[in-house]
Amino acid sequence: QVQLVESGGGLVQTGESLRLSCAASGNIFSINGMGWYRQAPGNQRELVATITRIGMTNYADSVKGRFTISRDNEKNTLYLQMDNLKPEDTAVYYCNADLPIPRPPWYNRYWGQGTQVTVSS
Repeated sequence: QVQLVESGGGLVQTGESLRLSCAASGNIFSINGMGWYRQAPGNQRELVATITRIGMTNYADSVKGRFTISRDNEKNTLYLQMDNLKPEDTAVYYCNADLPIPRPPWYNRYWGQGTQVTVSS
């Protein structure tokens, strides 16, 4: 099992920056992919960015060029640098970690509790 704790959310104005952190503990050596998702009120949870164990990244079109995902495997921490924030980025942000298992769907996904990001116009 893996435990994930996000931090770094807050209230900022349009154009400002925030850095989210996600500290992992537990069976961290088995973690494969990690990522950030977000959920705004009334909306489904959506992908923001993912990163593989070897550092390959993927971003939602809406955040490309503004957000950067990274991970420090020594510190067992996942980051999301968010620049040029917009009101539409307002949401609860969740980090996730995938642990491989020997049967379909071939991984278990773990979630943090979420951190609120609010961008005022």
